[in-house]
Amino acid sequence: MSTQLPAMQNIKNIIFDYGNVIFSLDFIRAQQAWKDLGIDNPGQFYGHKVQDSIFDGFERGDVSATDFRAYIRKILDKPELTDAQIDNAWNSLLVGIPDGNHNLLLDLKPKYRTFLLSNINPIHYDYIMNYLKSDFNFDDNDHLFEKTYYSHLTGKRKPETEIFKQVLDENNLNPAETLFIDDSPQHLVGAQKLGIQTYLMTAPDTIQTLFARLQVF
Repeated sequence: MSTQLPAMQNIKNIIFDYGNVIFSLDFIRAQQAWKDLGIDNPGQFYGHKVQDSIFDGFERGDVSATDFRAYIRKILDKPELTDAQIDNAWNSLLVGIPDGNHNLLLDLKPKYRTFLLSNINPIHYDYIMNYLKSDFNFDDNDHLFEKTYYSHLTGKRKPETEIFKQVLDENNLNPAETLFIDDSPQHLVGAQKLGIQTYLMTAPDTIQTLFARLQVF
């Protein structure tokens, strides 16, 4: 999966992933938190490229937060686990927004049609909305983009082509003029099937260093 700089001369639209593109994640910390609860194989249970099937349903909105917590208690045979214990383990993945990312998004918005497309779930969504309010006094991400798409609210998730098609169709986007930035190579595949241009965000690269190299300002 190439991390070569995209050719921006024909790009009019940019679709951003959220986790590890805009909002920093720590998979190692999250795996340790699952291990501390009793998960024997935390890397296989939830990782960057592989995860238990419960997470797919959770991100698609097929599984509620209540059902998710019940599943965790069941597989661990720990009915005594509280909602807070489970939520805290799950939310340990979430680090925060690096300084400058919001300003960059606001700078890009007049130059491109920008969109957010995130695989997310109700527990993370609530945590992030509270974080945006407490740390930035933002009610949500809506002012940073033309439109936001959250998987658990759409009933679709990356890398399914249906979620990319929804973004293209609802906003009348030409895929050849659209760039999708994500940190998961498997997610780029769904976009590429529709002719969307893609860029794989790989640490230590960041959106700030990427757009500095692209010299779009």
